[in-house]
Amino acid sequence: MSKAAARLKSLKKGVVETVTHGRLKTNIPAGLAAAGPPLGPMLGQRGLNIAIFCKDFNEKTKDFKEGIPLPTRIHINPDRTYDLVIHKPPIVYFLKQAAGIQRAAMYPGQEVAGKVTLKHVYEIAKIKSEDPTLETKCLEELCNMIVGIAKSCGIEVVKHLDPKKYGEFLHERVGIVEQQKKELQEKKEAKMLRTG
Repeated sequence: MSKAAARLKSLKKGVVETVTHGRLKTNIPAGLAAAGPPLGPMLGQRGLNIAIFCKDFNEKTKDFKEGIPLPTRIHINPDRTYDLVIHKPPIVYFLKQAAGIQRAAMYPGQEVAGKVTLKHVYEIAKIKSEDPTLETKCLEELCNMIVGIAKSCGIEVVKHLDPKKYGEFLHERVGIVEQQKKELQEKKEAKMLRTG
């Protein structure tokens, strides 16, 4: 190997490249940005001051209910400054809130986890139309998209909803969810025994 190639190789070893620019997409709970994992390492790898970012994010999201997941887009400039774009909560979050459920269906298409009305779909579409990525879509397109997402979560879209019958449905659903959690726990324990 020539002397020049050897010098070049040793130079490459000495240079540690850090990413100090680019884009980062993540969901951060409103008002709960902290320096710990997973957010801290993602920001640290890109050379951002984690404490300042967390303070800035928490300040901008103080009007939201604490803990709501917010899709966040961070554009990092080469001089380690950043542009922060905070979107409205995800559609799935709104659907679960409107349906009054904590979990979506474990087997979408085979079970119904909850129900929402067309009015709920329209209201969610109006809220999400303010997001920068969705502001070019018309409300009809957004409503169709929300209906598709609801179907994939096992949430049924209906015209009218009787509160009494729906309350009974949710009460029955609690037992089904508990049974599914037990099944998942048993599968997890069986997998641990196989690998242990």
